[in-house]
Amino acid sequence: MTFRLFMQKVILFLLAALFITSCQNVGDGNKASSSAKRYPLKGKVVSVDKAAKKAKIDHEPVEGYMPAMTMDFPIRADWVWDELTPGSEIRAELVVDNTATEPYWLENIGIVAVLKPGQEPPTVDERFAQVGKEAPDFTLTNQDGKKISLKNFRGKALAITFIYARCPLADYCIRMSTNFSDLAIQLNNNAEFKDKVRLLSISFDPENDTPAKLKSYGLGYMGKGATTLGVWQLAVGDESQVRAIADFFGLRYEVDQTDKTQINHSLRTAVISPDGKVTKILPGSAWTSNQLLNELQSTLAR
Repeated sequence: MTFRLFMQKVILFLLAALFITSCQNVGDGNKASSSAKRYPLKGKVVSVDKAAKKAKIDHEPVEGYMPAMTMDFPIRADWVWDELTPGSEIRAELVVDNTATEPYWLENIGIVAVLKPGQEPPTVDERFAQVGKEAPDFTLTNQDGKKISLKNFRGKALAITFIYARCPLADYCIRMSTNFSDLAIQLNNNAEFKDKVRLLSISFDPENDTPAKLKSYGLGYMGKGATTLGVWQLAVGDESQVRAIADFFGLRYEVDQTDKTQINHSLRTAVISPDGKVTKILPGSAWTSNQLLNELQSTLAR
């Protein structure tokens, strides 16, 4: 092989390597690097540009990063554009990465539907149900797309509550999810109880709450940099399955006929012992995460 031919091959090889590297850099430019910073963000949607995949958000102060202001944020998750509307509230994680093609964007989106003027919370059904009985088995799909049943939780203390992601009422689903996420964070860092206790939020809006949406919703409650829910799972099933579970625990819900995006519902949080029996049903939203933990711990002491 002549020196000239050898050099031509070397140059071609280097050019090919450079081209591949360039393509990889372009493909990875929108992925967060290891140096990316993450901040919890809450705000209200002002306007939506679905074509550009951006939303203008009037947000609260982002602790440790910037004051309250109104600005455009890129959002990459495709599902949000069917849910995101002006006036809706949003809970998300702001990702800041100066090495990416876009230096900032939102992930782990949780969307709360617009509360209509004058909308009143539905009447709470205070009837208790099924305490002391064994909870029936069920098949649902969790936030990771895995099939789960009550049998998966045998041997552990379990708390079940019911939510739907678009609920606009602060003392309803938002309070349930805040209490569950607060307790999940506490348990995930507790060596004694993280393998003994589980939390499960069941959506009664199977038409809209897909596993992917529920995962994003849950992570949005878990705080800065959260990538896993730990002891907390969120799940959904078909209407008949969810209705049967809700009926057993005394939960009442129905679609608001004047606004099909809203669901009128009561509140139920159930505590189930490791042997599968219901030990407590908490109505309403007055209970705290610490009170729920005490109820769960009591089932482990039996």
